[in-house]
This record gives sequence, structure tokens and C-alpha cells, in this order.
Amino acid sequence: MRSTSGNHSPLKIGSELHDLQSETDGRAISIDKVGIRRLETPIRLRDRDDYVQETVAQFNMFVDLAHDVRGTHMSRFIEVLNEHDKTFSVENVDEILQTMQARLEARAAYLEMSFPFFLWKSAPITKQPSQLNYQARILADRVRERSEMALEVRVPVKTLCPCSKSISKYGAHNQRAVVAVQIRSRFTVWIQCLIEIVEASASSGLYALLKRPDEKHVTESAYENPVFVEDLVRNVVRRLQQDERITWYQVEAENLESIHNHNAYALISAQTD
Repeated sequence: MRSTSGNHSPLKIGSELHDLQSETDGRAISIDKVGIRRLETPIRLRDRDDYVQETVAQFNMFVDLAHDVRGTHMSRFIEVLNEHDKTFSVENVDEILQTMQARLEARAAYLEMSFPFFLWKSAPITKQPSQLNYQARILADRVRERSEMALEVRVPVKTLCPCSKSISKYGAHNQRAVVAVQIRSRFTVWIQCLIEIVEASASSGLYALLKRPDEKHVTESAYENPVFVEDLVRNVVRRLQQDERITWYQVEAENLESIHNHNAYALISAQTD
């Protein structure tokens, strides 16, 4: 049956459509970052042990825009991710930045990805395995031929107050704390490395599954290893300073206080090279 809607031929995808984004802009104002935010997509993540885990990441992707170009091509950011094999690690982020630069004809490219990172841990006494989740973030940029990347991980731990222990006859207040470590490095530093550093710096690490012998061990070990929030950040920094790969760090710790309606907080940031 012939169409009665007119004599127009069916439109071929990609043909005869005016590209408004590529028009010349006369306002002579360049844009530092333009792109997409809060894109959530499933990914595969390769870790230090070459284990690949399934997780979900939220992406922010930007490029710069020249003063005489009206707009960027937003769909190309999605294309770049779709063309990637979706197996990410801290070692291959720069490949995506280079593709963004080429595909969007940009001088600078920026990538931020946030995701939960899961780690199998064995309980200290019974060795019962369980997974604990950590929040990780990669912030990377490439300007012309120069790339920089920062890795961040948020690690929940347990802290026990030294002051409370010293003045109390029967115990000491303790609480969960969150340590956020962000680093830049010359060579690859894996997420697991930062998690191990933080957990070794606290009164105790956390576990998803603890049986009674494990709980006894964690409680008593923490009592023998009290740390202020100030101790916690200093302990982490001392370990980071021993790693020659790291060129910059920022360490934040926040105690979710159990006997106050406020939290205790400390931060240290320094360049190491």
C-alpha cells in the first residue's frame, strides 16, 4: 500500500540532518568542561589479584570546548564507553581518555568513576569468609599528552578511644570510623593496597561475618590497640610515606562517635616528591 502522507522519501539515519553542535559560535568564550554526569552502567573490574568482579559504576565524562565551537557531541561519550570492553582497572583508564580526546576533537579529557568495591575477608579466628564493600573512586584527566590520575577509597574501620580506656575502670567507648584515602602515584597502586594500609592503622578492621570467637578477638584486639582520630590519620600517612610510588596523598578520618552527638575528624594532605 502506498503512503498517503505525501511524497517524502523515508529519512535515512545520519543523512540530511544538520549538525548544530558543529556550528561556529561567535561569542568567543571557551568552556573548561562539558559532557555528561551521573551515568550509571554495569562494569567488570579487574583487581590486584587479576580477579574480575561485577559491579556498577557512576561515570562523569567531560572534555573542553574551543571558543568557536557551539557544542560538543554528548552521544559520543556513551559510544566511547560502549566500545570499551567494560573491564576496567586502575591501569587502563588513560586509554579511555585518549579515545575521548580523539573522538570529541578535544585538547583535554576528564573521567570520574565511582563504584562499590567488594573484598573477600576471612574472620580472624573461625576463618569464615564474607564480602565487605568499600567505596572507590578514580579521578583522571589528560591534557594534550599529559595524564594524571587520583585513586580514592573509603575504608570503614573500628577505633577505640585511648582517653576513655585510660580513665575508665570497666571499658572504653569505641565506634566505627571511615577513612578516605586519595593518592597520586608514579606507578600502579591497587585498591587492595590502600585498604590494607588503612585497616592496619586502625584499632581493628571490620568484617561482614563474625562468630562469637571472632567477635571476642576483634573486641579484645581493639582494646589493646586504642587510637584517637589523630593517631589514625598519622598511622595511615606513615605507611603511605614508605611507598615510593606515591607522589601525593590526602587522608581524612571521621569517627562516628558513640558517646557524642557529633563526630571527630582529622585530615592530612602532602606532596611527597
